[in-house]
Amino acid sequence: MSRSTPEFDVVVERDVMVPMRDGAHMATDIYRPSVDGKPVEGRLPVLLNRTPYNKVDNERASGYNRWFAERGYIAISQDCRGCYRSEGDVHFLVPEAEDGFDTLAWIKEQPWADEKVGSWGTSWAAWTQTSMAALGPDNLAAMVPNMSGSNAYTSSVRHGGALELRFLAWAFWHSALNTQDRLKPDPHIAAALMTGKPSFREWLTRLPIRPDQTQLRLAPPYECWAIELTTSADYGDYWKHPSLNPSLYWDKYPEAATLYVGGWYDSYTRGTFEAFVGHGAESASPVRVLVGPWTHGGAMPERSYAGDVEFGEHAALPDFRETHLGWFDAALKGEADTVQQDAPVRIFVMGGGSGEKDGSGRLMHGGVWRNEQEWPLARTRFTNLYLYGNGRLAEQSPSEAVSSTTYRFDPSNPVPSIGGNVSSLSSFKGMPDGASDPESVPRADTLDEIMAPGGFDQVERSGMFGAKAPYLPLGSRPDVLVFQTDPLEEDTEVTGPIEVRLWVSSSAVDTDFTAKLIDVYPSSRWYPEGYRLNLTDSIMRLRYRNGDGKPDFLTPGDVAEVTITLYPTSNVFAKGHRIRLDVSSSSFPRFDVNPNTGEEIGRERRRVTADNTVYHEAGRNSVLVLPVIPS
Repeated sequence: MSRSTPEFDVVVERDVMVPMRDGAHMATDIYRPSVDGKPVEGRLPVLLNRTPYNKVDNERASGYNRWFAERGYIAISQDCRGCYRSEGDVHFLVPEAEDGFDTLAWIKEQPWADEKVGSWGTSWAAWTQTSMAALGPDNLAAMVPNMSGSNAYTSSVRHGGALELRFLAWAFWHSALNTQDRLKPDPHIAAALMTGKPSFREWLTRLPIRPDQTQLRLAPPYECWAIELTTSADYGDYWKHPSLNPSLYWDKYPEAATLYVGGWYDSYTRGTFEAFVGHGAESASPVRVLVGPWTHGGAMPERSYAGDVEFGEHAALPDFRETHLGWFDAALKGEADTVQQDAPVRIFVMGGGSGEKDGSGRLMHGGVWRNEQEWPLARTRFTNLYLYGNGRLAEQSPSEAVSSTTYRFDPSNPVPSIGGNVSSLSSFKGMPDGASDPESVPRADTLDEIMAPGGFDQVERSGMFGAKAPYLPLGSRPDVLVFQTDPLEEDTEVTGPIEVRLWVSSSAVDTDFTAKLIDVYPSSRWYPEGYRLNLTDSIMRLRYRNGDGKPDFLTPGDVAEVTITLYPTSNVFAKGHRIRLDVSSSSFPRFDVNPNTGEEIGRERRRVTADNTVYHEAGRNSVLVLPVIPS
């Protein structure tokens, strides 16, 4: 992709207060192309970014808006409701549909705005795009949602009924950094929140959070939605809102050319592909998906590593801004598509590297980019690998009449999470010495990462949340069941959606089951103990095993089949490696821990130990279903 060059100077109009239908006003900065200090006359295409992360700080860190304006676009950046300079109360995603729609309507009335508007942004700022699209605005003509969800209930906020704790973490650190005057009318409130005490690390030891007991009581809008999110475990109207579940509204989307961007270690990988497939089926305009070996964040597509794993220099995009520009130039200016003209799907297939350590101490896992025409790939051979009582995974189904494995799950001693598809799971640690204004300090300098995303050897280590000396492999825990193939006789590519179907029972009225897919490296001079690389994982809460979001408790001792939908991945398991599946009942702090009592979720006060059983016998064949791609 060729590099663009700036054509204009830029003038900026700060904090234009854009009215919403309820009378609240959203603070908006407008970056306009200029010549000799005067805005370019006439109507120009507009690019909109709506963010909860402080529009001023975002621009200072990335420079996207000025960069777009230098190339002939009017770039608009807006603080989301209740954030920084905007009015109203912050609420978990819910206001974004109407506020985004109203902002687009305001843009349409401006004399400098072309009839076509594009949108961009990462994470929450990607949800702001899909939520406003769900209301069908007629001037939205292009989107680039980077790392966004499609259905917050089935993945990215909850998985199989379990809650991703990163959103509680977000409420704590964001409430401390948010400088909105209405949120902190008295100096002592800001001062109290910015101490970061008690830290979210400490609150993780006393979940669930309870009303009026944490520092969120000082920021009522945050406490309101944090409690709401914690306790809304059943699937109901809350989860059907267009801001939380745009998948229900794909048929309402305008004809907007859309490039969905994601990462194999992103916290929204499943939603990225669901949106590509579901939205694409409803759209006459181009809908494409681009997925690399990245973790979550706006700058991550320009990185070649994820966690402890290196994929090679070519895994990183040279300039993610150029990817946006190529997409918008095609969609809004009618220029040739330089991004993915003939490739609806562009993915990075991980694996095939040397297995050595690079200069930074990371595993050289490698990989290649590849273009595809559909998802899942048409040539996929969905392959069953069956679980055996001796810990094997094999393509032949077990014939034993009676075979099962029982382990004890103690919710007071959960399995620690090591890497994976997580983001924002950080704790606010307070302001650096000498600083008092959050807007003057880079956000990263105020946060303490509780759990690192990406690929890691599945061994506990010092400094890892929940890890304990002597820091042994996770697979050695009695509550982690390990199933793996023999060493592979040839390279095996797995690309696509993944399911684990387990026959299970429990001594408890409710419990969880987790599944994690791992690429097992053999012993080498670089890794004498081998390397157990996590690829993807997920969870299922037993009361929600039917998939409809309605609780259905299983009588203790009764046997039922549960399906755990892992995030999709793309990886070549090299010859001599093993394919491994770990089954357990917790992954903390990635997910909340089931107390096993059957109490109302988010309000429980007791914990009990559960004896959980996985069956691997004739008629109850527990199985890992892999999307194998023929070589």
